[in-house]
Amino acid sequence: MNRSAIERTIEAVWHMESAKIIAKLARMLRNVGLAEEIAQDAWVAALEQWTSTGLPENPGAWLMATAKNRAIDQLRRQQLAQRKSAIVTHDPDLFGGSDLGADEPDYIADDLLRLIFVACHPVLSMEARVALTLRLLGGLTPAEIARAFLTSESAIQQRIVRAKRTLGEARVPFEVPRAAERAARLASVLEVIYLIFNEGYAATAGEDWMRPALGQEALRLGRILAEIDPTAPEVHGLVALMELQASRTPARVSPSGQPILLLQQNRSLWDQLLIRRGLAALARAESFDGPLGPYTLQGAIAACHARARTAEETDWPRIVALYDALDEVQPSPIVTLNRAVAVSMAYGPAAALEIVDALRGESRLRDYHLLPSVRGDLLERLGRWEEAHAEFSHAASLATNERERSLLLERMTACDPHSVRIN
Repeated sequence: MNRSAIERTIEAVWHMESAKIIAKLARMLRNVGLAEEIAQDAWVAALEQWTSTGLPENPGAWLMATAKNRAIDQLRRQQLAQRKSAIVTHDPDLFGGSDLGADEPDYIADDLLRLIFVACHPVLSMEARVALTLRLLGGLTPAEIARAFLTSESAIQQRIVRAKRTLGEARVPFEVPRAAERAARLASVLEVIYLIFNEGYAATAGEDWMRPALGQEALRLGRILAEIDPTAPEVHGLVALMELQASRTPARVSPSGQPILLLQQNRSLWDQLLIRRGLAALARAESFDGPLGPYTLQGAIAACHARARTAEETDWPRIVALYDALDEVQPSPIVTLNRAVAVSMAYGPAAALEIVDALRGESRLRDYHLLPSVRGDLLERLGRWEEAHAEFSHAASLATNERERSLLLERMTACDPHSVRIN
């Protein structure tokens, strides 16, 4: 294997293993920033060593062992400096005496989920909690997080730096919060898990449209959370949403990796086991008293697609009604844009175009490629080829995912006003 191939492999291993390594180190060191630094040191060591000696038999285990050894060295240096022998007289994996034991009812065994709860501490703002956790555990770059928040990359970088500093200055205990405290952090934990899933479902950047490993990890964390908090309806709502959306994965890309949009997908390829699991989770979420939350409503929208055997059988009026309800509990320009798509399918593209045109002055959507993409689709369906061509061109210029940009350029070419059209 040549050097460039080894470097690509190291990069791939880092994307797959970094979150687990950082979570393990954070529990050992009780310091998020230091955990990330040591994990990155291990990655640098891998770059230096593997390019000369070749890949080890188990690259992930090598990275974890190297990082843990460096963390142990750090703990020993702390012991020497602070004259506290207790730090290294125990297994470093058990470091942290105030943490709940495995026999405690509130114990969370999964390191990743534990760290999400720690990083979602109330001492941080909601925006800072989500940005920090997406960076550490989702492996997302500041640019990718910025697009999820419809804000600038520099703003996200500042949030992450401040969040690490705040956790350190506040001496936040790296322990699993008990049930009462977990409830206060649940909203931001759910948001983090879903944003990680979204990045796996439709990658912000890169050459692949999806990052399946991220989606699978988010779904795994959601399922664990549903076992821990079985009486939280929005946990089941989020699991339902992720199960139902993940069921489409086999039909979302062509053999060559090109995106296949929802209405063109071969629904016989949808994973029926995931659909059954998703519908069961949705039923649990809807069984609780009280109004439906945003994840349950989105899960209900996904269920409308899952229950339709063909695209033509989709209950679009119901989807519009569900988006109306979602806009009541969680209003946002993206919800409005998604509702416009449903309106176009239920009541025609002209009605939807009025909604989309009203969003063109929304500053948060200024660099959001799906706004001109949706508008281009509506204009194409109305036969306004020249305007559609311009909108798809604009959308392609904003897209940062190579596969998505390629699809938009294809749609732009198909709307070329100078091409000959045969009706």
